[in-house]
Amino acid sequence: MSSPPGTADAPRPASPQTRGPAWTDLRPLVLRLHFYAGLLVAPFLLIAALTGFLYAASLQIEKVVYADELTAPVGRTPLPLSQQVAAAQAAQPRGKVSAVQPAAEAGRTTRVLFDAPGLPAGTKSAVFVDPYTARIRGTLPSYGSSGALPVRAWISALHRHLHLGEPGRLYSELAASWLWVVALGGLLLWLTRRRRRRRQVVLPERRTSGARRVLSWHGSIGVWTVLGLLLLSATGLTWSTYAGANVGAVRAALGWQTPAISTASGEHAAHHPGGHLPSAPAIGVDHVAETATRARLSGPLEIAWPAAAGGPYLVSQIDKQWPVHLDQIAIDSATGQVTARLPFADYPLAAKLTRWGIDAHMGLLFGLPGQLLLMALAAGLMTLIALGYRMWWRRRPHGGLPMPPPRGGWRRLHWITLTPLALLTVIVSVFLPLMGISLAAFLILDILRGRRVKAA
Repeated sequence: MSSPPGTADAPRPASPQTRGPAWTDLRPLVLRLHFYAGLLVAPFLLIAALTGFLYAASLQIEKVVYADELTAPVGRTPLPLSQQVAAAQAAQPRGKVSAVQPAAEAGRTTRVLFDAPGLPAGTKSAVFVDPYTARIRGTLPSYGSSGALPVRAWISALHRHLHLGEPGRLYSELAASWLWVVALGGLLLWLTRRRRRRRQVVLPERRTSGARRVLSWHGSIGVWTVLGLLLLSATGLTWSTYAGANVGAVRAALGWQTPAISTASGEHAAHHPGGHLPSAPAIGVDHVAETATRARLSGPLEIAWPAAAGGPYLVSQIDKQWPVHLDQIAIDSATGQVTARLPFADYPLAAKLTRWGIDAHMGLLFGLPGQLLLMALAAGLMTLIALGYRMWWRRRPHGGLPMPPPRGGWRRLHWITLTPLALLTVIVSVFLPLMGISLAAFLILDILRGRRVKAA
């Protein structure tokens, strides 16, 4: 599905009872596209799968590496939150408090986040406080909205851009742009093969060997992983440079953006609060925490300090496991009254789907089971690529390189099929620029190879 199928799946006459003439004519074109896309894009997909496997595991690695900072001996009664924040401020005198995440359960530490000088954009200094003694368990940089600590942030950057900065992001965008194409193309090729038993669609053939056996495993694994691969492709594109900008524009045009709670009134605004308050607000963090409890906000919480003098505190649920708890309230810093609410239930469906998809991609949705599923999906993709290259190599002529499927499949298409297909290809190529550029490169390579064969 996501790697080159070789020529083991060569075109064959279609049965009128199972496939119509349109698919019979289209199949050679899909087969050739699947071959070239899998052959040339598979290395990028392999890197994405390997680093993605590591990232899915990084959430558990983080808990082990930073156990001293994240955990504390269970005591009798937690100290007031204000006392814990004061202890963190004493340990970070040059920083300014931007938010605090109270210990969500017994044995966990309170995380106090600071805006500190010298930190990169999007990075906070996190001070971990024992909620029972106010002792400092450690200080670490915290990256992004997910609060990733250094080891997870390093693996995340490896997966996102291979630590090459913005140019490195092109590899992951190219992989995400083609993943859905090779997955759907491979699925169509596999489902439309003639077979004796239906079970051979989802399970490998037992009594076979050689190239047919490899193809059987390749197709069966592809069927089991295709939905996950499509999800990874779609959500991965939202983080990409060029396609991501187009996705953002579409979401804005259709009103699919994630709503944000207002820090000035009960109405929704188009921005998120950030920063810190130059002067101390009238009410303390203890009162804010009590108000949040009365407002029925529970589970892991983040209390963000007011963005400007007189502005409200923002209290957010940050539990992204299933079922998610992502409600938010704004609390007036002078009166302690709730001034705005934004329940997750009020999000538009598109915003909910986006939130769930991104969290699933990051391994946050469903917790450990979701992380194990992501690791299995990444392992499945790596296996598909290995099997695809295996088929490609086994089908090579004696003493030569493997040959692609026959050329000229598009000439068999009727203009009624070819015209909308060409138009769709142009639209998709514009929306996914790296896919369009690489597709043009495939066509040029194919034309040059065809001319070379004719000349020989």
